Amino acid sequence: MGLERNGRGDRFREIKVSKILACIGGGYLLLCFLSPLAMPEGTVPELSGRANAFDYSTENSWGNTNGGADDGMGHDQSEHGGFFAWSELNPVFAFTYAFGDLNCHQKHERSWTINENQMPVCVRDIGIFFGFVIGAALFGSRGLNRWTIRDSFLSVFPDEALESTYTNDYRMRNMVVIIGLGIIPMAIDGFTQLGTDYESTNPMRLVTGVLSGLVIGWFVSAALCARASGFEDASSVILPGGTKLMQK
Repeated sequence: MGLERNGRGDRFREIKVSKILACIGGGYLLLCFLSPLAMPEGTVPELSGRANAFDYSTENSWGNTNGGADDGMGHDQSEHGGFFAWSELNPVFAFTYAFGDLNCHQKHERSWTINENQMPVCVRDIGIFFGFVIGAALFGSRGLNRWTIRDSFLSVFPDEALESTYTNDYRMRNMVVIIGLGIIPMAIDGFTQLGTDYESTNPMRLVTGVLSGLVIGWFVSAALCARASGFEDASSVILPGGTKLMQK
């Protein structure tokens, strides 16, 4: 297979992988909006659960039995619109809310409401999914397989913008900096909220979620596309500034 200066001679895998990731993230994001819109008004009350646990699968679940009401983790569900059990919904709605139940705290004050139904995940998670789709699409439109994850990750930038990065071998540093710029704002906002009296706002949660999701989608796409196949050996990968990879 012939090689171009940027990487492999075709981008079939990069486009395919990015489309799959964008469809997965975008598909669930779409369900997050369509499910509460399609369900009867008031089906989903105000929720308050935990992450990494099923709190609202049945009427006897933690969230419906005043779990954590005394320590502030949950609340008295009877005073917030009544019980909710996603296992009683149709399979599509049940999957959407079950995924949110397992992965999100589902705090009502941190979530949007559509059709008088609380959405399955909080605003920050909505931002993460949206950013993930953007990050995957970004790599799909510009990314290249350059053997290593870091070189594939950086390939979305024009070669001329990367010459200094490669001449000084700042590849790993620059990738880490970019990922940090996306994730650190969300970490600061979230952990400050957790450890102090500070309470973030939904616009802030959305923005920090989008930034985090963008670099995650970008990185995952690069990681899945960075492959040695298609190259004779590492030295055949031509990089910006005329530099080359060398196998140790």
